[in-house]
Amino acid sequence: MCDPIFMISGGVDVGSLTTKAVLLKDRKILSYSLILSSEKSEVISKKAIDEALKMADLSINDVQYIVSTGVGRKEVPFANESITTPLAVPVGAIQVFPTARTIIDMGAENCVVVTCNEKGQVTNFVMNDKCAAGTGLFLETMAEALEVRLEDMGKLSLESKNKVNISSMCTVFAESEVIGYVHMGTNKVDIIRGLHDAVSLRVFGMLNKVRFKKDVVMVGGVAKNIGVVNSLKNAIGLDILIPENPQIVGALGAAIVAYNSAKDAR
Repeated sequence: MCDPIFMISGGVDVGSLTTKAVLLKDRKILSYSLILSSEKSEVISKKAIDEALKMADLSINDVQYIVSTGVGRKEVPFANESITTPLAVPVGAIQVFPTARTIIDMGAENCVVVTCNEKGQVTNFVMNDKCAAGTGLFLETMAEALEVRLEDMGKLSLESKNKVNISSMCTVFAESEVIGYVHMGTNKVDIIRGLHDAVSLRVFGMLNKVRFKKDVVMVGGVAKNIGVVNSLKNAIGLDILIPENPQIVGALGAAIVAYNSAKDAR
């Protein structure tokens, strides 16, 4: 059981591919979990929070307040409230990097670019449209077309010596381009680099829409792809900060919001 002098808050981020849960003890990470979103949101969110609770040797009754976020945020039955991804992510990013002013969140199906102030409050944001271009799903589809592992794409692209242009960011047309390059005998590492460059240019356009400024932080699953990160660095001409655990930043932000709400209620 938790010592009552401490405040325990929780955040749950229900994404289309993974669900994350973070527990905080007075704004410091106590434990977290990350599992595949293989079931309905109400079921998978419970499994995620239970795993985080087990790691912290706590029960759900020890948690004063829980906030949910992500695409399945409204289906988390034990959450006290829910907030959108553009609200959660900058709060989490500021916790990790206090100088963050622009955050790129690239997940499986969505890409969100947010600018914020020093308190993590949103000043502007833009989301990709319904097209999966510029997301993890897009890269996963391209990995399958190239017959390479998704997790290997980043390091493979660093071996590229030649520039390949991918003109379409539509998943269907881009896949056709990729297959065409393969039939022409183009080196796969060059094709992968071309895909990463295409993704970064799309995100660069989103960054310009919000009038981005440093420091720039990248979170979400795609942040683990060093090829995309390097291409984006070259496009914007700035370094990009990557958290140690980029996939849990949304859940972290939700947990901080939960902490603040519980504190205000005291």
